Amino acid sequence: MTTEVDFYELLECERTADAGVIKTSYRKLAMRYHPDKNAGCKDSESKFKAVSEAYDVLKDPQKRAAYDRFGHAAFRQQGGGGGGGQDFGGFSDIFESVFGEFMGGQRGGGGGGRQAARRGADLRYDMEVTLEEAYHGKSTDITVDVSAPCGSCHGSGARPGTSARTCHACAGHGKVRAQQGFFVVERACPVCNGLGEVIADPCPDCRGEGRVEKTKTLTVSVPPGVDEGTRIRLSGEGEAGARGAPGGDLYIFLHVKRHNLFEREGTALFARAPISFTTAALGGTLAIPGLDGRTHEIRIPAGVQSGKQIKQRGAGMPVLQGRGHGDLVIQIDVETPTRLSTRQRELLEMFRETETGDECPASQGFFAKLKGVFAGE
Repeated sequence: MTTEVDFYELLECERTADAGVIKTSYRKLAMRYHPDKNAGCKDSESKFKAVSEAYDVLKDPQKRAAYDRFGHAAFRQQGGGGGGGQDFGGFSDIFESVFGEFMGGQRGGGGGGRQAARRGADLRYDMEVTLEEAYHGKSTDITVDVSAPCGSCHGSGARPGTSARTCHACAGHGKVRAQQGFFVVERACPVCNGLGEVIADPCPDCRGEGRVEKTKTLTVSVPPGVDEGTRIRLSGEGEAGARGAPGGDLYIFLHVKRHNLFEREGTALFARAPISFTTAALGGTLAIPGLDGRTHEIRIPAGVQSGKQIKQRGAGMPVLQGRGHGDLVIQIDVETPTRLSTRQRELLEMFRETETGDECPASQGFFAKLKGVFAGE
């Protein structure tokens, strides 16, 4: 049995909170759990849906009044409606129906309006790109297996040459009324599932669904500057809706492959550059091949220390859907030689004999402190 969490608890509000407090709390929680900020996290996705459903009810005075009195039961569809789950539009229709009875007649002159066919489901596709492709952008074709409108009946669900007929149970309104004590309640028609139409002679290719499974080839344009978890939406390219209803969307989630030289943080590119201790002492230059296709000359100042970061402005990643580029950041790692020739060792010994301590002030200061400690100063 599924546990239903109180809507006020979901939105972290008191039951006496006014509309402004509820709205502010919802915006804060929606920002926290939004899928774009928590790519791939199922828990955040379900939390986002839950707080959105809660806000959909509590922002509406009629729905909130119904929820305060009846709880979650106020929004459950009764009878043979279509698809299970909660329908937050249903209870406002019940309210309008009840008020219509009090006011002497059907609302809007039409008794409810036909319930639209259900929209197709959204789909997800995971795509891997290299860091170079993320830098420059790319256009590529993908193939997906989805349900698409039936070509034989053009999505109607009826055998070619025939058509759907008006549902006799609801007279095409998609809803029926039932007397429950003092109240008159509207709910989805159990015969046509709220569509207002029934198909007497279904299409043999799609069995009345109006959609069939097929493989589609789609072109995806990846813009420059995308990052891990960037989402691209292809509107209407998800599952086709039943009987000509609008299709869902296809979401492309991008994953950037690990690069053998660069690491990325936002628009900045980081690389570690080991240099010899003579280059560290005397200075020099490094030639770094950038993702932009150019070779960037990095100047190494004399006396540079290990861990020092040197920035090359504008040589990083492009700003997604914006202007400019981030920085290329080179971290210096001074490498101590481990294999010396006899001549190199002799030269280093000669250098050591000439050392005064002023060449390395940090180490000189450290050892001076040590002497002070042992001398009791």
